Amino acid sequence: MRNRVLIAALATAALTAGCVSEQTYQGEVKQADMYQQKSALYESLNAKLQTEINADQARIEQLQNQVKLTLVDQILFPEGGWEIHRQGEQTLAKIAPTLSTLQGKRIVVEGFTDNVPIGPALKKRFPSNWELSTARATDVVRFLVAKGVPQGILAAEGFGDSRPVASNDTPQGRAKNRRVEIVISGVNQ
Repeated sequence: MRNRVLIAALATAALTAGCVSEQTYQGEVKQADMYQQKSALYESLNAKLQTEINADQARIEQLQNQVKLTLVDQILFPEGGWEIHRQGEQTLAKIAPTLSTLQGKRIVVEGFTDNVPIGPALKKRFPSNWELSTARATDVVRFLVAKGVPQGILAAEGFGDSRPVASNDTPQGRAKNRRVEIVISGVNQ
């Protein structure tokens, strides 16, 4: 809020002095409003997931036009599974009320895996990690819709092992690569 007031005050002073056009002034005010919205969204998600963040199971980032929430797979799914378990439901239920209030935004749930090939039991259902990651993202979307997030702003995408964030050469790296990211776009538009 302080930043918005400061920007508005500076823009008003510049407009009064004849230094900027009305269009520039309105642009500055709109930018301040968008910054405030993005910060409020970030703060809301951060407060609701503080336990998970402290346990290194969740991370929230403010990007230029997005807020990105990353959840490790084990907080959402049983090992090798694609259906959200109880802890995952509890975690997602914390953020669903915030996400359900977003209008004019787009929420893409992205699923990721490590590069370990799917075992024989899962291979019957999922030919590759790509299909497994897509199934996980889709299950998260279904859950969020059931909790009141508008279906029209949600999408699910699976990337399998194609976008690692760490080396797949270690167990710790593979664990970081098995994740779900909830990307909220249109926060600064």
